[in-house]
Amino acid sequence: MAEATSQAKKKKAKRSVPAGQVHILATFNNTIVTFTDVKGGALTAASAGGCGFRGSKKGTAYAAQVAAEKAGQAAKQQYGFAKADVFVKGVGLGRDAAIRALSGLDIQVESIKDVTGVPFGGVRPKKARRI
Repeated sequence: MAEATSQAKKKKAKRSVPAGQVHILATFNNTIVTFTDVKGGALTAASAGGCGFRGSKKGTAYAAQVAAEKAGQAAKQQYGFAKADVFVKGVGLGRDAAIRALSGLDIQVESIKDVTGVPFGGVRPKKARRI
């Protein structure tokens, strides 16, 4: 018979991230809030759809607020999150509401940056006509 060697599992050290980044993706249909460390590694995330909103209600400012609160509370409890640089992408209704929800959670907002993509160069031109 093989002998069973039982090794005590080491308890994982609780990671502390007092400062990091908050990425807010606000589309017309949904809002996704992600808390990351300074390098950009995701810690917690929440979306309006994940908070129980369905259909056109996912794109509202209230849904974005609820999503930001849910992700923010998890980041504060698990990692001690206190300061954040906010990066906002998109044109949805949840842009401002999500940032306001952060300040309601006593997370100090250091800076707010809009990283929405801007189209350039236009569309591909039509093929030349052959006669």
